[in-house]
Amino acid sequence: DKLVALPMFLGAPALYYRSDLLEKHGRDVPTTWQEMTETAKAIMEAERAEGNDDMWGFVFQGAAYEGLTCNAQEWIASFGGGRIVENDGTIAINNPKAAEAINLAASWVGDIAPDGVLNYKEEDARGVFQSGNSVFMRNWNYAYALGNGDDSPIKGKFGVSTLPTGGEGMEPAHTLGGWHLGVSKYSENQEEAIELVRFLNNYENQKERAIVTSRPPTLTAVYEDPEVAAEQEFIPLWKPVVDGALPRPSAATKRQYNEVSSEFWTAVHDTMSGKGTAEENLAKLEARLKRLKGANW
Repeated sequence: DKLVALPMFLGAPALYYRSDLLEKHGRDVPTTWQEMTETAKAIMEAERAEGNDDMWGFVFQGAAYEGLTCNAQEWIASFGGGRIVENDGTIAINNPKAAEAINLAASWVGDIAPDGVLNYKEEDARGVFQSGNSVFMRNWNYAYALGNGDDSPIKGKFGVSTLPTGGEGMEPAHTLGGWHLGVSKYSENQEEAIELVRFLNNYENQKERAIVTSRPPTLTAVYEDPEVAAEQEFIPLWKPVVDGALPRPSAATKRQYNEVSSEFWTAVHDTMSGKGTAEENLAKLEARLKRLKGANW
């Protein structure tokens, strides 16, 4: 019940795809992770056969950091594997659906994704995709405006879709992201800083950010602004995705969230690096999370 910051913009990732390559090879935008895997491999191999040895099927954030937590919780939730920690504090991450999702992701490394994806963060993935060397990419909203920049080799050659699901009857999952602006209690100019925060979050500034950077605003009215829709068609389309985005379990795990996230991304990264199966690493993760929880979060 305390205001600690004002939300500057929101985030909910997308599946970026090369629309020109899908059309060239007669493929549809995939709706499941399995379809994405198969389509990525088929187009990658066809493009390489035509001489583009640098082409990959899929790039994402696979480094051992918070970005992998975001990616992996999407894979798991979209397979029906639940959350890292449930809203009521329950630890149920060690389950077959979660393992199935992580094992599929591990199969991408060195196949449709480069071995180096294990060190990729957002900009590494964008660099490969925007240079024209990947069929698909998972990334945040900001990459849309950059991909359509005048200096972009893929301008007008890509589209975005909701992230795939784990299979028929499943729902896609998109991690909730975004930035907030707050004022330090140690600030010597608190009133001026508060005024700046309010200014940076007003309607006109949120509108400009949406148009220039394709970052989803926090003011609902901006999504309905006709100028925003005309300049960035991505923004109004993404309103329902942002509204239904999946938060990380910081509310459930409270002050221990950072440790929980670190344990989670380590288990996933170990699996993707070939250090044990998902089943083995999720069992270890469950034990570590239970130790962290103790009697209660």
